[in-house]
Amino acid sequence: MILGQTTDPVGWRKSSYSGGSGGECVEVATSSAALVPVRDSKDVARGFITVPARAWISFAGSLK
Repeated sequence: MILGQTTDPVGWRKSSYSGGSGGECVEVATSSAALVPVRDSKDVARGFITVPARAWISFAGSLK
């Protein structure tokens, strides 16, 4: 996990499973092939973290 990113990625998206209420979600963006930016959808002002793409793929796959 990498903290302290200064450039806000564009194209944030969240799971279609989150519904329209905005519930308990995270958003991800496309940044690079190696890193995935992740932020809290309810508090975007707090910034974001980046995680290695392989770790994100493994994590997301375990939720299915």
